[in-house]
Order: sequence, then C-alpha cells, then structure tokens
Amino acid sequence: MAKSQWTVDSTHSSIDFSVKHMMIAKVKGTFHAFEANISADAHDLTSADIQLTIDLDSVDTRNKDRDAHLRNNDFFDIEQFPKLVFTATAITKTDDGEYSVVGDVSLHGVTRSEKFVVSFEGAGKDPWGNDKVGFSATGSLKRSDYGLTYNAALETGGVLIGDEVKISIDIEAIHQG
Repeated sequence: MAKSQWTVDSTHSSIDFSVKHMMIAKVKGTFHAFEANISADAHDLTSADIQLTIDLDSVDTRNKDRDAHLRNNDFFDIEQFPKLVFTATAITKTDDGEYSVVGDVSLHGVTRSEKFVVSFEGAGKDPWGNDKVGFSATGSLKRSDYGLTYNAALETGGVLIGDEVKISIDIEAIHQG
C-alpha cells in the first residue's frame, strides 16, 4: 500500500501521562487538545511521516490548582512554550504490528530524541464507510532533560515529584486519501 494522509479522530483518541508523587503513588493526567499530521501506509509504518502537536494548556490532572501550577513558569510556562511537538525521525519494525519509533520531542525550548513503542491495533470501516486505523504507543521522558526541574525535598528523604514521566497514547485515525 502507498502512503496516504490520516487525521486523528480526537473523540476516540487520548494522550495520558503519569508521574510519581512523594515517591509512593502516581499522579495521572491527560491532554485534551492535540493533533497529528500522519502520512503513512497504515499496515507498514516504517516509511511514515508523523508529527504530533500537544496543546499544553489542555493539561488535566483532575485538580484545577495543580493544572494551573503545571501551566505556569515552574513547569510548562505555556505563555512562552505553549506546545509539545513530536516529529518521528526513524521507525523500525520490531515484530508483526510492533514498531520502535524514535523522534524529536520539543518541549519547554529543548529538543531531544526520545523512543516510543508503537503497536498497530487494527483497521476497519466505521458505520459511515470511513477507513480507520488504531495505534497505541508507550514511552517515557525525564522532566529534567527539558528544564522542568521544579521540586521539593521530603522530610523523609526523596522528592515530591518524580523525574520520569510515563506516557501512553491511543490514536484512532481517519483516512483522508
């Protein structure tokens, strides 16, 4: 199959994250606003062109005060850096429907190479005849690599906020031609 354009169906897609809190539990959150430019053969991603953009203002951890803190200059500083952008640079098939996707993550004025594990979840037609595909991805990044170093020491040792942010992405995309 040749490469074709795909658009994210945001009502059936999600970008979620988790980070350790007080070294004993996890805080989870999601981003509600994102888009992707995908040019791919959905059954063989090795030659795909993928760019994902996340609107950081859409962060939601189910706590308005924490979300406001994440938006300010202690963390994302969305006035200066409103977006996170991922651009795939190398895609390797690792198994049937499984890929290693390496790309540049631009966040908070820093661009670094990161790796994600991507799985092809399937393809089909929706009730209106649209061709759709599904993918899931997992990976992690270190906050400190992007200058996101806000933290507090705990009396019992350790820190309030973990450095590793685990990311989970589920994408349903619609064929555009």
